[in-house]
Amino acid sequence: MAHLLGAEALHIEYPTHTVFESVTLGVNEGDRIGIVGSNGGGKSTLLGMLSGRVAPDSGRVTRRSGVRFGVLDQSDDLRSDQTVGYSIVGDQADHEWASDPKIREVIAGLVSDLAWDTTVASLSGGQRRRVALAKLLVGDWDLMALDEPTNHLDLEGIAWLAGHLKRRWSVTAGGLLVITHDRWFLDEVCTTTWEVHDGIVEPFDGGYAAYILQRVERDRQQAAVEAKRQNLMRKELAWLRRGAPARTSKPKFRIDAANQLISDVPPPRDSIELKKMATARLGKDVVDLLGVSVSYGQKPVLEDVTWRIGPGERTGILGPNGAGKSTLLGLVAGTVEPSAGRVKRGKTVEIGILDQQFSQLAEIEGDRVREVLAREKTEVTVEGKNLTPAQLLERLGFSRAHLSSRVGDLSGGQRRRLQLLLVLLSEPNVMILDEPTNDVDLDMLAAIEDLLDSWPATLLVVSHDRYLLERVTDQQYAILGGTFRHVPGGVDEYLRLRQQLESTAEARQAPVAAPAGQNREAPEVSGAQRRAAQKEASSIERKVEKLTAQLRELDSDLAAHDQSDFEGLSELTSQRQGLAAEVEELEERWLELVEVTG
Repeated sequence: MAHLLGAEALHIEYPTHTVFESVTLGVNEGDRIGIVGSNGGGKSTLLGMLSGRVAPDSGRVTRRSGVRFGVLDQSDDLRSDQTVGYSIVGDQADHEWASDPKIREVIAGLVSDLAWDTTVASLSGGQRRRVALAKLLVGDWDLMALDEPTNHLDLEGIAWLAGHLKRRWSVTAGGLLVITHDRWFLDEVCTTTWEVHDGIVEPFDGGYAAYILQRVERDRQQAAVEAKRQNLMRKELAWLRRGAPARTSKPKFRIDAANQLISDVPPPRDSIELKKMATARLGKDVVDLLGVSVSYGQKPVLEDVTWRIGPGERTGILGPNGAGKSTLLGLVAGTVEPSAGRVKRGKTVEIGILDQQFSQLAEIEGDRVREVLAREKTEVTVEGKNLTPAQLLERLGFSRAHLSSRVGDLSGGQRRRLQLLLVLLSEPNVMILDEPTNDVDLDMLAAIEDLLDSWPATLLVVSHDRYLLERVTDQQYAILGGTFRHVPGGVDEYLRLRQQLESTAEARQAPVAAPAGQNREAPEVSGAQRRAAQKEASSIERKVEKLTAQLRELDSDLAAHDQSDFEGLSELTSQRQGLAAEVEELEERWLELVEVTG
């Protein structure tokens, strides 16, 4: 395979520590490389040096002549005054980019919900990230480096991106370097894994699962070597005390193949025992949603949801962004009131919530971690053992030095782990986790999952991390078009259902084609087609009427809003642009239907 890029003896250090001592590596055509390691370990620095955006203190990076290298950093270079369309395709005419199937696929996969003439300034952080990713993917590259590309993508977006990257080049062409904490994505896309640790880059064959097996084998070998060294030291000490040593045979260590390492490992959790413990803490009644609906203004979010949650259930909630997942969790927690129906809670229910906004930490930003822990319970039982809060925090990856840090000075990942600890210390019997893996590296994800495996509570999880959902939950439910349903086939079934819904919606929106040779202005249609068109047109008229009323309300809100609140104004403007685009689409469809009905 042809060589694309090489790095030789890369060394870089900061005033407080050395990031890389002397790293030498290469990227060839056909390589699909996942880069993993702890937060702060140097993954982004490595990608920066390879792409030429970070200069090493010594060593060099070489690139084959003519190689086109595209990079997605964690920050973007989008201009706020430019539109979504211009940011992605530049000044190409519509017929130019629209005739390119690759560009059409990227736009459909990432930004189909964004108005083409919306300015970047009015986008949310997640929308802006998708535009930046789309801008990169429409280009022609021999080598791409992506730093956390799945951030702000939902399950469908992540599945689409994985499929796109697998189809983008032939098996022996192109090169990919990707930093991500999404373990499913690593397994789906990558054929090699680089682990960044202790100033080195260690390569492993395969994606995440293969990497874990090889790492366990490596750790086992290192443990055997350390045991041998310790044994030699003990013998040396005995010799010093006794005099001349007796001749002894060296111990032999048998190293099994990687796939035998887990042959005797029990399942991650005993679901039956956990349910028994959860029932003992909860009783039989947990939370029942009975015919519940929720609307915000004129917009329905959830419709006629009935869900009886049992003790010890571990459920993952699936749905696209904006489908109502957080609203559903709010109904369970009691922070959202239903517009119709009722919510029934058991008398012994104690709910713990891990949300995306770090709400538990807002009032303790200035406190030191040890002060926070001193106010909590002196011990908590995990897997039959009594642990202090400090021991539990250490299990979640905190060192004793972090105990003196102020909460407000912690990194995002540390704040997430402290937030989880406080939820656990409240000993809830119903735990709600809303995107619990944000800002958490792979080793810490494994530690969190290990804790959740042994926690005897009803568990409700919303996450775009497919690996986590399938790892810690036993069943999945999905919000699809405002309805709530069980998906026995898990994430795969959910993605199929979403594809079916989109295909059906596209078919409904497609104009009725005129028969060959007929005048398009006077199409011949059957009575059934005409009735269906009349029914759809009436439905569109009602929708347009409601949306127009919402537009008037937004116009009033914009006029009355504090003009110095740029963030609030931007959000309202974005909402209005989205509604206006929806009205325009509906009106175009209505005109097509009028042609059919005459």
